[in-house]
Amino acid sequence: MLDKNAVGRSTPPMLNEVEKGSIRRFAESLGDYNPIYYDEDYARASGFHTIVAPPTFPVSFTTGSDLREMLGVPLRNLLAAELSIEYERPIVAGDKVLVTSRVAEVNERPSATGKIEVAVLEDEGRDEDGKLVYRLRRSLLVRGGKEG
Repeated sequence: MLDKNAVGRSTPPMLNEVEKGSIRRFAESLGDYNPIYYDEDYARASGFHTIVAPPTFPVSFTTGSDLREMLGVPLRNLLAAELSIEYERPIVAGDKVLVTSRVAEVNERPSATGKIEVAVLEDEGRDEDGKLVYRLRRSLLVRGGKEG
């Protein structure tokens, strides 16, 4: 059962350094072979100073928090449901992104098998100058839902 008192809890900023190899491995795992993720010359010709991270790359960032502590449920019981990312600018190799995560909502939604518990987390990534790079919002479902 999700801890409803988790709403508003946030993590301290956690530094994530974006490396070329990480970008390439992430793109490969998606089966996306766009040269902008692999080839520096191509990325430069496309207007970037180095290779660019795929749009969903921020899901690989660490927030420095144990979700079990924030939400009160084991990680194995959480399922990713929805994800949206709003960018201020692309993420590129060499970026250093400070990520914080906040529990925005804890609620229940109807499902075909009854009510299901949902946690909504909001992450924010900022560069070393404190400028916003992206905002990410994700919904996590509790596997098995609430009994009762």
